[in-house]
Amino acid sequence: MTKISVIIPTFKEAKYIGQTLSSIEKLGGNIEVILVETVSEETETLENVVKKHENVQLYKINERGIAKAKNYGAQKAHGNILLFLDADVFVTKDVLKHVSQVFKTPSVIGATCNNYPVKPKFSELLFFKFYNTLIRLVLSLPPIKLKHSRGEFIAVRKAHFEKVHGFNERLVCMEDADLTHRLSMLGKFVFIKDLVVYESMRRIRKLGLFRTFMLWFKNWLFFILRSDVVTKEWKPVR
Repeated sequence: MTKISVIIPTFKEAKYIGQTLSSIEKLGGNIEVILVETVSEETETLENVVKKHENVQLYKINERGIAKAKNYGAQKAHGNILLFLDADVFVTKDVLKHVSQVFKTPSVIGATCNNYPVKPKFSELLFFKFYNTLIRLVLSLPPIKLKHSRGEFIAVRKAHFEKVHGFNERLVCMEDADLTHRLSMLGKFVFIKDLVVYESMRRIRKLGLFRTFMLWFKNWLFFILRSDVVTKEWKPVR
């Protein structure tokens, strides 16, 4: 039987995590929910939010780094499928159905899906439509370094995740693309075209669409050329 471990890294996310957990609670099914909190001045507030939600395992670490938090959560997970979500992502009720279905194919070892904003402006909708199409396109290519997946939603088989030693903790960002590339060398990393998750627009609206795209593009290009990123610190936006 497929068991799915939902892993969410958090750092100063007390404002958003309650909505995310509420959307997960509606799923039911054979899942466990693991939060990995990087300790901050908001940790006590986050603990109070988490207490309102049943069956959530909360772990605390002292080191910053989204890859570190994700890897720590994977170590604690009991599921054979690991589903990584961001702390401000809201899932729909058909998530488990789609994830379980796609992993019935033995050659599939990883998956992502459409990401769209909550209550988007028209320009934002067009931007995400383009970006989702782009990710779907590069995932259909042979296993080259162009493979990409946004970290808002990544589902992987735990056995293969461990085989590639998880996320690269040296990377401040692009850890999602790096993992996707390495997994695609072992099997199929697919795009679930009929599934959508919704994300907060806090960071994009603060930077603007153009600046956001240029930041993503620079990090992606640097990663392709040098296996590193331009960004040295991923600052929280609250």
